Order: sequence, then structure tokens, then C-alpha cells
Amino acid sequence: MRHTIVALMEDKPGVLNRISSLFRRRNFNIESLTVGHSETPGISRMTIVTEGDSRIVEQVEKQLYKLINVTKVVNVTDEPTVFRELALIKVTADGATRSEINSLVDIFRAKVVDVAPDSLMIEITGTEDKVDSLVGLLRPFGIQEMARTGRVAMVRGNNKRPDRF
Repeated sequence: MRHTIVALMEDKPGVLNRISSLFRRRNFNIESLTVGHSETPGISRMTIVTEGDSRIVEQVEKQLYKLINVTKVVNVTDEPTVFRELALIKVTADGATRSEINSLVDIFRAKVVDVAPDSLMIEITGTEDKVDSLVGLLRPFGIQEMARTGRVAMVRGNNKRPDRF
């Protein structure tokens, strides 16, 4: 089963290394990892997607809490959560294929963010399935390069409980 863990941590050197080492020691693969600033200065927010047994993931959560710079850890897998991913996709495009690619971009509510004589760069934001679907449809045109952020997650609604974000 895929699990999504959100952790808040002090924005200090070495924290990311300690977290990834914890997963390595437990022989857990990190499927997706995103890190960025949070609403609190000096605190970063990390979203980790991993696959595994619930019991083992619970142990990883406990181990994360033991790390000095980690201030909060929540497994949001079973919470009502909004998940999103951003992707930039550079696809081969000539005069004959541009209109077809632009039609796909419109259908997926994506954007063309760069135009070159032989390519288009497309930005898409949405669920992983939405990004995967557009990638699959663009593959026949020739994907030259692609960058995906990985999953970011936020629990829906009012966060009154202390164990939620």
C-alpha cells in the first residue's frame, strides 16, 4: 500500500540526509520526496511517498519523530487529503503536430510555457493520474525532457486536532 507522510522540520543543513538515511536503514524505498518552505519561517515541509505495510510505516513515523530537527510527523494516507503534482514536459513539436499538442494541453488544462522552433514546453498541475495520462498521450510526439515534482499533500478542512496539519 502507498503511504503519504508529511513532516515538518527545522530548516537546517543535514536534516534531509538524516531522513533519507532512516529510510535506507529500514530498507524502505522513497517513491517521491518533496521539500519546501512552510508557512512558518525556519520550518520546512516534507512530503514523503513510500510503499509498504502499515505496521512498518508506523515504525518509520516513530523513528522520524526521534530525529532532532523534526517537529511534527503525520501519515495522511487515510485522511481527506488533496494531492497534487507539477510536471514540466518538453515535447518535440513541428508545424504539423503543434495544433494537436495544443489541443491535448487544453483538454488537460495545462499550459504551454515555452515555444521553440522544434519543441514545446508544457506545464501541468494535478493528480498523479492526470499527469501520467498527459505524459502517455504526449509520448508518441517524442518527449525530450521531463521534470516532475512528486506528490505534495495537504489535509482538507479545519485542522483542530493536534495530530493533523
